[in-house]
Amino acid sequence: MKYRTIATMQVSALGLGCMGMSEFYGATDAAQSLRTLEAAYHAGVTLFDTAESYGNGDNERLLGRFLAGRRQRVQVATKCGIVREPGQYERRIDNSPAYIRQAVEGSLARLGTETIDLYYVHRIDPNAALEETIGTLADLVDAGKVRAIGLCEVTPATLRRAAAVHPIAAVQSEYSLWTRDPEDGLLEACAELGTAFCAYSPLGRGFLTGKFDAATPLAPNDFRSFNPRFTGENLQANLKIAETVRRLAAQKGCTPAQLALAWLLAQGEHVIPIPGTKREAYLRENLGAVDLTLTPVEVAAIGAALPPGIAAGQRYSAEGMKGLNA
Repeated sequence: MKYRTIATMQVSALGLGCMGMSEFYGATDAAQSLRTLEAAYHAGVTLFDTAESYGNGDNERLLGRFLAGRRQRVQVATKCGIVREPGQYERRIDNSPAYIRQAVEGSLARLGTETIDLYYVHRIDPNAALEETIGTLADLVDAGKVRAIGLCEVTPATLRRAAAVHPIAAVQSEYSLWTRDPEDGLLEACAELGTAFCAYSPLGRGFLTGKFDAATPLAPNDFRSFNPRFTGENLQANLKIAETVRRLAAQKGCTPAQLALAWLLAQGEHVIPIPGTKREAYLRENLGAVDLTLTPVEVAAIGAALPPGIAAGQRYSAEGMKGLNA
């Protein structure tokens, strides 16, 4: 494993997104997920990403089972700010100090730990004072409940405003070969401020792996079944993107997933992709990207073949778009 830096922490160059182990991507299997977490740990993965809203806390509980006896050798990132009713996709955004304090206590209990390594504001509440939100998190750092503060889906201006109150260790936003929004100043702002950038959905929710079969319907409890990029005319247009990634990967002698992740790793030493999977085979495939070297010419060629704005459709449904790029 190779390593990168978040605040004072050395973390694996690829983290593991745990969301799909509990919700959003069809059937779940706790035993299978625990085996995948174990395999990630033994392969050198140290950064594990979750949130209180994933599975109504079940994802944190699952990760807590895995963490027992390993806590000092890994870093845990979790989040607050998205509030959902169990089993419902609809959400509201809450950044109130009372909610944040209650949320962190809940996460600590479910994870079975005394300190959260990286605590993100999952979405920014436009009706809350950002300085008060960051000040509340800073108090949690002073209390030893949180080691470092992160923000999700923010603009460069919001990041700089927050960093004026307290150092922001990491920003987490969607970033991949079909979602390149962070290139519009956010990656640069992170580098300028010494803030790590954690890229979620770096494989386009599985689409960029080439394993997505448009002829096979998605399960009703798979949120991609109502994601604009996976339906109708958008889907047909986006299949050309997956084919381009397959072609480029074949030229490089790697899998599409490895190419997509290696391209992200090449965007800067502060970029840390966190691909999610609940299957050990996909985990091992993804980890192969760490040893895949792309030359600057190859990085540029891949980016040119899949330019910003190439994907058809919004990243989420209207409900999921709440709080993005805030």
